[in-house]
Amino acid sequence: MIRIPPMPSSPIRPRRAGFPQLAALLLLSLSALSLGACKPGAEGSPAPATEARNTPVTATADRDEHSYAQPDKVVTEDLALDLALDFDARTIAGTATYTLQWKDDTATELVLDTRDLAIDKVEGEADGQWQPLQFALAPADPTLGSKLTIETPQRNTRVRVTYTTSPDASGLQWLTPEMTEGGQLPFMFSQSQQIHARSWVPLQDTPAIRYTYTAHVTSRPDVMVLMSADNDPDAARDGDYTFSMPQPIPSYLMAIAAGDLVFKPISGRAGVWAEPATIDRAVAEFEDTEKMIETTEALYGPYRWERYDLLILPPSFPYGGMENPRLSFITPTVIVGDKSLVSLIAHELAHSWSGNLVTFSSAKHGWLNEGFTSYVENRIVESLYGKEFSDMEYVIARNALADGIAAMPEATQALAVRPGTELDADDALSAVSYDKGAWFLQFLEQRFGREVFDAFLRDYFDHFAFQSITTEQFLDYARANLFDKHPDTVTDAEIQEWVYGPGIPAYAPQVLSRNFGIVDSARLAWLGSPQLPPRQITDAWSTQEWLHFLDSLPPTLTHAQMAQLDAAYGFTGTDNGEIAMRWYPLAVRSGYTEANDALAAFTERVGRRKLIMPIYTALVQTEPGLALAKEIFARARPGYHPITTASVEKLIAEAKPAPAPAPAADATTETSEAPSP
Repeated sequence: MIRIPPMPSSPIRPRRAGFPQLAALLLLSLSALSLGACKPGAEGSPAPATEARNTPVTATADRDEHSYAQPDKVVTEDLALDLALDFDARTIAGTATYTLQWKDDTATELVLDTRDLAIDKVEGEADGQWQPLQFALAPADPTLGSKLTIETPQRNTRVRVTYTTSPDASGLQWLTPEMTEGGQLPFMFSQSQQIHARSWVPLQDTPAIRYTYTAHVTSRPDVMVLMSADNDPDAARDGDYTFSMPQPIPSYLMAIAAGDLVFKPISGRAGVWAEPATIDRAVAEFEDTEKMIETTEALYGPYRWERYDLLILPPSFPYGGMENPRLSFITPTVIVGDKSLVSLIAHELAHSWSGNLVTFSSAKHGWLNEGFTSYVENRIVESLYGKEFSDMEYVIARNALADGIAAMPEATQALAVRPGTELDADDALSAVSYDKGAWFLQFLEQRFGREVFDAFLRDYFDHFAFQSITTEQFLDYARANLFDKHPDTVTDAEIQEWVYGPGIPAYAPQVLSRNFGIVDSARLAWLGSPQLPPRQITDAWSTQEWLHFLDSLPPTLTHAQMAQLDAAYGFTGTDNGEIAMRWYPLAVRSGYTEANDALAAFTERVGRRKLIMPIYTALVQTEPGLALAKEIFARARPGYHPITTASVEKLIAEAKPAPAPAPAADATTETSEAPSP
C-alpha cells in the first residue's frame, strides 16, 4: 500500500526497501471536506451545474469523509464493466453497471464518486428494460472530485452509467512506446489508491464498501490487458478480454494495465507479468514468491485469492508496490540482482491477509492495513532470510520513526483517530501507521508470546475475512479473544497509550542489529580520520547495511569526504534506488556537484515518488538547486505519472530557496575538524 512522504521540513525518512507512499496532495483536512446534495436536471441528462451544490457536513466517527457515497442507504454488491481502451485519445470509455442492495427503505438516490469523468447517460433496469434516469453532477471539489447523484425513485436493483475518462485522469498513466522498456508498444496502468478509482470508474469510492466485479475490455490487439482479477496466464493477445473477481474488494483495489506484457511462472499459482526485456530478471529476483506464500499460510491461514501474480510496471510507477488482489503492481526499481529489496514483495503479499482480506473502513483506521502488513512482512522476512535481516529492516524503519515523530502534531502521532476527532487522512496514513503499528503488534507478540499471538492473528483474519472494520472493532475483538483470556498480561492503559497516545511508549520492545553495530563502528572511525573501513568488511555489506551507513552520516560532508566515498563505493550512478535516494540529497546538501549529471539522469528516468522526492526536496532549498530541479522536471514531466507530477509541481511552487551556501571546508587529519555524527 502506498505511504505518505514526509513533509519537506522533516528529515528524509529511511524506509525498508520498496514501500509505496500515498499522494498527500489528494487528501484534504476533514474539516474542509464537503459532501453535496444534487437536484436532477432533464430526464437522462446532466443537470445544469448551478443546480448541483456541495453542502458541508460534520464528520462522524464511522463515516468515510473522502467519499460522497452513502453506504447506510445503498451499497454496490457487484460491478460489471464494459470498457474500450483508446491509446490515441488516452481515454477509457464504456459502461459501469451496478447491482445494488438498498439498506434504507426511504432512500431514492444513488450517490457515486467521480473525478473528471464525462457522464453520457444513466439508466435503471425495471421489468427487464433499461430506462433513462435523472442525474446531476456537482461542481468539482479539488480533492473529492464531483458528486454524481442519480435519482432512483423505483429503487432499481441495477443501474448503468455510460461515461468517458479524461486524458488527464489522476488514476491512469498512458505511456508512449518510447517511455517503455521495449520501446515498441504503448503502456497504460491504473493507480486507484487512495481515492483515484473514481477517476476511471464512477463508483462508491470508499473502502467501507466491498463488491465483486466482472469486466469486458477491448483494446488494440497487440497489447495484453490485465486486471486485479482472474488473469489467464495462457490468454491470447487479441484485443478482447474478459475478467472476473469473485471475491468482494474495496474500490481502491480495482486495477487495470495494458502493454507489451508476457508471463513466466514461478510456481503453479504465482508468476510474473512484465515486458519481454524485463521478464527474466524479474523472475530471478522474485523466485522466492511461492515460499513467501507458503510461509504466510503456515502462520495465518490459507491464501484466499487463488493466484498471486506480480506485474512489473515501467519505472514511472509512482510507488514501490500496490497490493491489487491477484496481481500486485511492482516497481522495477527493486530489481537489483541480489534480492536485497524483495521485502517489498513480502509486504505486498502480506496485504493479501491484512488489507485485502481484512480492510480498514476509512483512512483514519489506516494502521489496520499498514501496521499489520508491516508486522506480517517482517515475519515473512525473518522466516525466509533470517532474524538478522529482519532486525536490520526493523531498525532502519524505527530509527526514522523515532527521529521524526516528535516533530509531528500530537494528534498525528496516534495510531488511530479517536471517535469524533477530525484529522487529515494523509496524517492518518503516515509512517506512524506502518511502523508504530508494527511496533505495537510486536509489543503484543512479546507480551503474549508468539504461539498465542500467532493463533490470535490467524483467528482475527478468519473472523473478519472480506470485511471492512474500524479500530474499535479490532479492539473489541482483541479484548474478547486475547486480552481477557490472558489477564494481567497487558493493561488497558497500555493499549490506550499505544493506540491513541502520542509518541512511542517507553516500554516499547527494542530491536538491535549486530551487523549495524559493525557499520556504526566503521562510520565513526572514518569520520574521525580519513581512513576508510577495510574492504573485507564493506565488500560483505548488504543493501541494508549501506542504507544504515548513509542514514547515519552527518547532514553534510566536505567535498573531500564525498569524493573519497564516491571513489571507493561508486555511489554516483548507482543502480540501487534506495542508495540513490540517500546519496543524491547528501550530494546536493554537501555541494558535491560531480553527482549532478547522474542525479539528473536518475530523477528523469525514475518516477517513483519515494526515490525522487527527497532529491527534489534537497534541490529546492537553494537558488541554483531550484533552477536545476526545474530543468530536470521539464525534461522528466512527460514520463511522470500524474500523481508524481502534481507532487513535484507543488514542491517547486512552494519552494523558498536560500542563496547557494559556501562550500564546506575539507577535513584535515585533525579529528576535531571532522564532522560529528
